[in-house]
Amino acid sequence: MDSVVSQSLWYVAPERIEIRSEILDPLPKNNVQVRTLFSALSRGTESLVFKGLIPESEYSRMGAPFMGGKFPFPVKYGYSNVGRVELGPPELIGQLVFSLMPHQSIFQADANNILVIPREIPAQRAVLAANMETALNAVWDASPGPGDRIVIIGAGVLGCLIAYLCGHLPGAEVTLVDINPEREEVAKKLGVQFSSPELAPKDCDLVIHCSASAAGLSTAISSAGEEATILELSWYGSNKIDVSLGGAFHSRQLKLQSSQVGHISLSHRPRWSHRRRLATALAMLSDSRLDVLLTKPISFEALPSELPQIFSAQSSALCCLIQY
Repeated sequence: MDSVVSQSLWYVAPERIEIRSEILDPLPKNNVQVRTLFSALSRGTESLVFKGLIPESEYSRMGAPFMGGKFPFPVKYGYSNVGRVELGPPELIGQLVFSLMPHQSIFQADANNILVIPREIPAQRAVLAANMETALNAVWDASPGPGDRIVIIGAGVLGCLIAYLCGHLPGAEVTLVDINPEREEVAKKLGVQFSSPELAPKDCDLVIHCSASAAGLSTAISSAGEEATILELSWYGSNKIDVSLGGAFHSRQLKLQSSQVGHISLSHRPRWSHRRRLATALAMLSDSRLDVLLTKPISFEALPSELPQIFSAQSSALCCLIQY
């Protein structure tokens, strides 16, 4: 039998990437071999990996589930992979599956580490599952309610998905805030309101911050109402930010709370596993309106030349699709 050669993306030094080849071992029992169709870049986390800004104290916590190598470099990173099973248990062969695998053309995994994608969800949209899982966990942490005035600061993929979920609450006033006016059209398609930071609503019942910027966090604080919660989802890596906790922060008794997908929200932890949460997030991608978050696919082979622009501050791309 001919050897199977897989190609994968590696971050090898600050702002240096390359595609490496590897020969796969014979398929172990109870494993599957998957040929990737699409994967997606996480511009927030992966840009920090790309620039070498993962703090040493967070090396173990920030490792992707099936990452290759070790931080800081070289690492094979990524966690949004959609492919088709070509070897494994008969009932899985030919199935379209999602996994938390890195950017890799062919991979092998334990069958328990893949999820069959529901038939009504297209392969391209299914790459949003990992982000939707983070959004779902954040909503659990934030506990928004019907009729609440809710503001989400930062209209990246995560902020948009949280706004989409909160927008389903009866009577809720949900506003997505971003410095990019082009995000207004995205907000409309997701069924929520849009605002620039200067006009962001005040006296909100809940504020969720996803912009990974000091200016965004300041906007979040100024939008929060009396004794409201500000849920912080941004991850800054080794970057340091200045934020003002003066003014009315103390007199309004605001609560600043972190949220991170590595932990199942306390409200659901006794009953939910990570697999159940991810499967639920995947099933929540049946709405075609979510396609507004997807970019035109770029080819896997083009990544070494395309990634510097994708990760630049000038890029306005949302979910960056990679096609294999």
